[in-house]
Amino acid sequence: MGTSLKPKHSDLPAAPRPNQRPEPMPDPNHADCRGVASVLSRVGDKWSVFVIMMLSDGPKRFNELKRMINGISQRMLTLTLRGLERDGLVTRTIFPTIPPRVDYELTDLGRGLQQPVKALGEWAIKHQEQIASARTRFDERNNA
Repeated sequence: MGTSLKPKHSDLPAAPRPNQRPEPMPDPNHADCRGVASVLSRVGDKWSVFVIMMLSDGPKRFNELKRMINGISQRMLTLTLRGLERDGLVTRTIFPTIPPRVDYELTDLGRGLQQPVKALGEWAIKHQEQIASARTRFDERNNA
């Protein structure tokens, strides 16, 4: 009937394996990488970049955005706008008309992304031929 104070085998920490490095302790002086990764995955997504670029000159309606962004599906545009709205980068305004009119516009936070997004787009345009050549060389080397 006595209870043992001795820990069960499953309660003991696992012994380090030979030649296994201990896991590094997080550095409290650095930003949380997961949080930064989450933000970058939103603002680095190709559809988000296109939406931010299209909204940079003012509010747009859903169908305007869809026509302006070649290749985006209605579902993907909806998901992208929802994500941007959730992250505080875009606002959605519904006007009580028949049919209802919905405008999307960059917030101050979203407008802060205009310059980096524009710079990234300009860099991509300027270097697309070099990247295409590098890809061709890489593919030729690795498919030989």
